Amino acid sequence: MLCRPRLTSPAFRRSLFKAWRNSQTYRPRCQTARSISGLVKSIAQGPTDPPLLHDTIPQHFASVVSQHGDRPAVIARSPTAIPDAFPNLAPDQLPEALETAHTYEELDRVSNRLAHSLRSLGVKKGDRVAVSLGNCAEYAAITYAVFKLGAILVPLNPGFNAKQVSAALNHLNVELLIIGAITDLAYKPCRGRSNLPLLRDIVPDIESGRIEAPHVPSLRTVVVLDNTPSHPASEFPPLSSCRSLIPFSILMDGSGAPVTPDSPLCPSETINIQFTSGTTSHPKAAMLTHTGILNNGALIANRMGLEPTDSMVVPPPLFHCFGCILGYMATATTGAAILFPSPAFDPLASLRMAADHKATGLYGVATMFVAMLELIGAQSHLSDPLIPLKDIEDFPNHLRKGIAAGSSVPESLMRRLYAKIGLQDLVICYGMTETSPVSLMTAPSDPFEKRTASVGKAMPHTKVKIVDPLDRTRILPIGERGELASAGYLVMKGYWGDPEQTAEVMITEPDNDGSGSSTTWMYTGDEASMDSDGYVEITGRIKDLIIRGGENIHPLEIENCLFQHPLIAEASVVGVADEKLGESVGAFIIVHKDVEPVEGEGGGGDVLSLESTAKGRSEGKKTLTRREIREWVAKHLSQHMVPKHVFWVDEYPKTASGKIQKFKLRDLAKTLIAENKG
Repeated sequence: MLCRPRLTSPAFRRSLFKAWRNSQTYRPRCQTARSISGLVKSIAQGPTDPPLLHDTIPQHFASVVSQHGDRPAVIARSPTAIPDAFPNLAPDQLPEALETAHTYEELDRVSNRLAHSLRSLGVKKGDRVAVSLGNCAEYAAITYAVFKLGAILVPLNPGFNAKQVSAALNHLNVELLIIGAITDLAYKPCRGRSNLPLLRDIVPDIESGRIEAPHVPSLRTVVVLDNTPSHPASEFPPLSSCRSLIPFSILMDGSGAPVTPDSPLCPSETINIQFTSGTTSHPKAAMLTHTGILNNGALIANRMGLEPTDSMVVPPPLFHCFGCILGYMATATTGAAILFPSPAFDPLASLRMAADHKATGLYGVATMFVAMLELIGAQSHLSDPLIPLKDIEDFPNHLRKGIAAGSSVPESLMRRLYAKIGLQDLVICYGMTETSPVSLMTAPSDPFEKRTASVGKAMPHTKVKIVDPLDRTRILPIGERGELASAGYLVMKGYWGDPEQTAEVMITEPDNDGSGSSTTWMYTGDEASMDSDGYVEITGRIKDLIIRGGENIHPLEIENCLFQHPLIAEASVVGVADEKLGESVGAFIIVHKDVEPVEGEGGGGDVLSLESTAKGRSEGKKTLTRREIREWVAKHLSQHMVPKHVFWVDEYPKTASGKIQKFKLRDLAKTLIAENKG
């Protein structure tokens, strides 16, 4: 495991905030509080209606089943093959997209079977059960199976490599892992990554009939979902020959009878752990409760106007809060249907799902919406459209609701969505994993400019404030930029096994209202401003988190990886503006003195600078290309962490204390990209 320096030590935070403040104009964007709402300070509290739910998740699910048992709960499709991607296969050899549907009663019974089988494998209340799957009906059912036992669901990104999976399992002492034989890849339906090398790395002998995982000593059981029929080119042996692994299908043999946990469940108990950052160095695992995620899902559904008759197409992944809480928990607390168009994002599958089921809503990050709009635009030029034009023309008639999250949605994109897809009631959600996750949200009734320029107002039973980062006791006047904090039922219990990091972001403060009461605030590290009506605008990030297509990337993990390269002396990673993804990864590299950085990619992409290469070799120097750097990161981390831009520099702009001024690097990146360097 790589050694990770602390991100949030008090000294580091102070120097970072000083650099942040020096870069701000610190002038109110609104000179006076001009609204009859009377807000003068940047602090607001959401409404008290609807009231909070005080059930556990299984208790509330039982009530939904009793009310809406015959209504569709989950509809999921396997990936849809594109013939052009398999030129060597005849049409009848292409994998068929299969659809699985469960009503709420069926979902209840299937999750009971899975729960009884998990119990027979030794799962009990409080155990961590890791799940690494794409969006599928099996994932939907295993979620409630784990909840019914009182075990803790731990979603893992299926794109993790063996090192990342091992780090996550070790951090939580996980005993049972559920994983797909193949990891489905976004934009590449039916062309997934085999998990055989990953499994052999964790369990070297998968044929022995027993689990021996030297790198993950806690691991006792590995369950594999056989999704190989959807991936004809991916290699994975028959599960019958992998005697150490348990086929997921066997879990379906459990009893369908109701499940009683080992001991009574409590709403305040941890039921879900979400990783908030990379897991190869120092993972942060946020502990979320029944109360937190149940109410967050229900309140999201309420504000967006979700009803039992709705059917929502949800491409965002279940391993992320967007898919599992904004999507699944919102529909499951309402009695609505959630539709998974494919295990990993596929714009064609998403649009076909919406068309075939006359769906009433669609979720996505800006990147997903852009991909779908581009696909729609291309159909009019095809003699045989992939989506019938009549279906495209009909979208605005039935697709009305939806959620955009993960990154901002520009006004121009909102207008294109309205014109081509519908989504007149599309809302924006803001939050963080540590707040279960949504603390701010727009509403369909908000003015258009507020739905595009802000992330809405505080959610019910939620407080938000904006403070001076250098003096968190000082709440800023409206219009001034500062650090956003939130409080309420939604705040996590803390980071698993890390009370020190928890204490740095969760701070209990007196209310200063004479009541003697106090409030625990979760500090986001995000820069924001609030207007006199309580609408909040996210204006940047005090933290260096990169949000690429809605997925959080911590620069430090990539920096740690790059530091391990034998030819790299120093590395600093920042987010770079990207029209399609919102942000992409930019890496500023300082090579060792005996290394010559080479312009170009080094095989594919730009043409290599032969003069530079020859010069380096003639001087006895080693050479390093941008392509080699990207391949290094791809090998040691996940593909989404690979730098899109690589910049060669001799030194970094630094503060007097030696801290790198990343805001200057971001500005430099703009200049270099404009000069076609990087």
